[in-house]
Amino acid sequence: MCCTCPTSRQGEQWYHLRQALKQRLLKPDEAALYTDALNEVISDFITRLDQVRAESESGDQVPDMAHLLYHLALEAITYILFEKRIGCLKPSIPEDTAAFIRSVAIMFQNSVYITFLPKWTRPLLPFWKRYLNGWDNIFSFGKKLIDEKVQELKAQLQETGPDGVRVSGYLHFLLTNELLSTQETIGTFPELLLAGVDTTSNTLTWALYHLSKSPEIQEALHKEVTGVVPFGKVPQHKDFAHMPLLKAVIKETLRLYPVVPTNSRIITEKETEINGFLFPKNTQFVLCHYVVSRDPSVFPEPNSFQPHRWLRKKEADNPGILHPFGSVPFGYGVRSCLGRRIAELEMQLMLSRLVQKYEIALAPGMGEVKTVSRIVLVPSKKVRLHFLQRQ
Repeated sequence: MCCTCPTSRQGEQWYHLRQALKQRLLKPDEAALYTDALNEVISDFITRLDQVRAESESGDQVPDMAHLLYHLALEAITYILFEKRIGCLKPSIPEDTAAFIRSVAIMFQNSVYITFLPKWTRPLLPFWKRYLNGWDNIFSFGKKLIDEKVQELKAQLQETGPDGVRVSGYLHFLLTNELLSTQETIGTFPELLLAGVDTTSNTLTWALYHLSKSPEIQEALHKEVTGVVPFGKVPQHKDFAHMPLLKAVIKETLRLYPVVPTNSRIITEKETEINGFLFPKNTQFVLCHYVVSRDPSVFPEPNSFQPHRWLRKKEADNPGILHPFGSVPFGYGVRSCLGRRIAELEMQLMLSRLVQKYEIALAPGMGEVKTVSRIVLVPSKKVRLHFLQRQ
């Protein structure tokens, strides 16, 4: 889950939504409220993973890791937002859920054309209609979930009155406390739903890919995880304070593969001077996170997967990370990612439970997996992994 600020709003409208949406999200102890919900979904994911493994020829291979993790991320974010399970981890996915998944794929694929082709070409080329249809389906799916939650809340109010309403899920909390209107929710929540899926699933895919290529790092991580949470136990939020390598693996993955490789900001207030250069009001800055986080002057051997670089202390002969803003995958400041803490928690829970239970190996013949920018960074081909039961 990343970059979950509403993307289509600016100014006062954006600020109002940001102030409402940041409730029960921004602090680690607020994200911790969703630990049980995430663990429930992850348990179902592991059951589904074992089914997929058993169906493979070798009995232990997952043929498309990103695809499977996509279903995990969608199920998790929907459960957090709406307190509703939508069947992503069942062998047969409900049709409306499957249609949403297809629509997201269509929207992202056609976003590439939207970004680079001039506006006048849109009515002339077939991608524009596919792009709009994708968004229509995404918002319809979100509206359906919101309408169901609103009706559920009204029924509870009629039965018990305001004092009897149990506030737990994120949407439930916002509506009960009148932080957002129903109309604002319909315009915002499909974007939150969208932002919480591709982002987390791709980061976890890249992390598992590199761990499968780095058995020594994987073994060290297994030792760390099981030293805190023995096999058979389910990790909790407080456990991750004792798992620095796990956090370093996620940080290094996000450094190599920032979910959104580029971003932009526009100066809206007044002209700004930077390093002697004067930039007038309304100048647009395009920031390439992918390039910045691979700067060799900040990260020695920048293209290699080295989680331990995040654990080194700054000493005279070992400077460690040379710049605090060398890698900012969640952004910084007032527009930083709203979902950062939940995204981190979800990835920590998922990765620790997989490493706790399995040895992860790259499938024979996989070769190198490169990046493709589809608005978010995705693998250039299906990532095939073996999950070997540890106990």
